[in-house]
Amino acid sequence: MTPEPAFDRLEFHEQAVRTPSDESVEAMRALLVETLETAGAAPVVDEAGNTLATRTADGHDDPAVLHEEGPALPGGQHLVLNTHIDTVPPHVPFAEREDGAVVEGRGACDAKGPLAALVDAFLGADVGEGRLTLAVTPDEEVDQTGAAHLAGTLDADGFIVGEPTDLDVCTAARGQFEGSVTVQGTSAHAATPGEGDNAVRALAPVLQALETYDESEAPRASNASGERHDPRGRGPGTHESLGRPTLTPTLVEGGEVANQVPAEATVTFDRRSVPPESAPEFRAALADHLSEWVPSSMGLRVDLEDRDAPYLEAFATDADEPLVRALADASGGEVRPFGAATEASFFAARAPTVVFGPGVLADEQGAVAHSDREYVRRADVEAAAAAVRDAVSALV
Repeated sequence: MTPEPAFDRLEFHEQAVRTPSDESVEAMRALLVETLETAGAAPVVDEAGNTLATRTADGHDDPAVLHEEGPALPGGQHLVLNTHIDTVPPHVPFAEREDGAVVEGRGACDAKGPLAALVDAFLGADVGEGRLTLAVTPDEEVDQTGAAHLAGTLDADGFIVGEPTDLDVCTAARGQFEGSVTVQGTSAHAATPGEGDNAVRALAPVLQALETYDESEAPRASNASGERHDPRGRGPGTHESLGRPTLTPTLVEGGEVANQVPAEATVTFDRRSVPPESAPEFRAALADHLSEWVPSSMGLRVDLEDRDAPYLEAFATDADEPLVRALADASGGEVRPFGAATEASFFAARAPTVVFGPGVLADEQGAVAHSDREYVRRADVEAAAAAVRDAVSALV
């Protein structure tokens, strides 16, 4: 029997946008916990700062049982609704426009609009013989340690990750790796440059080699299930839904003083990967590729950013998965890739995973999420809640 939740999704969304969570999530997490408790749930906050609650047909269960192997109940599906409560700085105050049809403010669409929709679905869906879990992370915008902890301990049959997708059902996303290439030379007086190995000068061919990496070294294309296949002339690294990976130099540092041949220079890069590439494979392949572009008298090192959580790897869920079809049918949205890296990466390795929610990353005027004009339409928050509620009820 479906419970009657004491929950107003639009009121909760407004409270959430009014609550700053760019520097600390404590106030926002307290609001979430209080809201769930008021609606009859029994949320807990785990050691990684995640807020967890779970429901079965018998009511609200102790989330401590969530970390068992396999589906929650015999014959039932265990679905997880996930999003995050942190936002990027600075806090942008709550505002309304179009007679209240549009909410503006930090987190309006990323991701407090999706959060309101998922909480509504969690409280209102018919869970049948299965189990439904709400798992809300505290640090998606920073280092994703909350989601990494969940991925290591939480087993499920499917994940819906709340992000602004314009009510489309997103089944794939590029991965994101950040790192650096360091060229090591030998210092000398600038009056006698031939006595040294100029690391800054050596960056010119290295930068050029970064541009050619995906033409010669990247893994060949893969289909949505991650299997490699012949791209038939489309070029190495092209994915059928995500397209080509990118490798972008973003910062250059080198030298100490103007009259000295620099002994070291570093290029920072951003990598947006596609399946089947992994972070370790990429680092090794890039180091091999770039080593051919520096003199034998100089050294070269490729490092990936130190992280407390695993890297956000690229993922792709088959469009024919029941989770995809159920949410697409319920929402009427297009099935497509997501435009940014997301914590869905951690869950997709364990079970079919989709990204879904109200709001957009960008519109015809430019950036929306993470911008000072962030907004979401209230009608889209309601539509997202109804779609997730219907999809969950059809699956569990």
